[in-house]
Amino acid sequence: MSSTKAIVLAAGKGSRLHSEEQVLPKVLREANGKALLDYVLQATRFIPQEDTVLVIGYKSAMVREHVQGTYRFVEQAQQLGTGHAVKATEEELENYHGPILVVYGDMPVFSPETYQALIRIHDESRAAATLLTAVLKDPPDYGRILRDTDNKIVDIREVRDCTAEELLIRELNSGVYVFDSQKLFAVLHELKNDNVQGEFYLTDVPKLLLARGETIASYTLVESDEVYGVNTLEELHFVEELLRKRGIK
Repeated sequence: MSSTKAIVLAAGKGSRLHSEEQVLPKVLREANGKALLDYVLQATRFIPQEDTVLVIGYKSAMVREHVQGTYRFVEQAQQLGTGHAVKATEEELENYHGPILVVYGDMPVFSPETYQALIRIHDESRAAATLLTAVLKDPPDYGRILRDTDNKIVDIREVRDCTAEELLIRELNSGVYVFDSQKLFAVLHELKNDNVQGEFYLTDVPKLLLARGETIASYTLVESDEVYGVNTLEELHFVEELLRKRGIK
């Protein structure tokens, strides 16, 4: 497996998780007595700390203080979307040529083996981007993966943009990727924020790469509970139970 760098998106406020007692950055909210971010850094430990860049924003000093070691940090002063967050790392990674794993600091259930399998598929396929997808019987509101008759990915359709027929698709975009670093930063400059939220979405990057004729690969989990993130207290309790069932500490 080639040497890989990682970007951990950890800038979010997590407003829906706040209470009178808890006003923490989302990634520092605890599941079973441990910060969500700690689970993620544990799962990416196979990548050296100095090759891992954390994008921080809301209460960034708290995240810096919490994370021990030789991790690198980039500040996203305004939270303008996941694409904007990754773009913030460009200066830090501009001289790097190789694969970059992009993960979320609020998705604590992924295993190291899943991340490593995704990187391996990316290496073998020589793709510009490799998506971690999941096939679930009862899919949450994640973007759907659209494929052509040759089973090649042709689009990622956000739930709000899906037709009734597309909503029946059970293959989802988890939001976790491996990118060729140079091709990633080349198209990040093309991202537009002409959407309801006015944000720059990382999910648009594979589409831009496809438009350039690049190859997009995928690694698919089937009926896996790894793909759940945390936005609400209900989801926090849900992943706590998943972590307990899996024996992840």
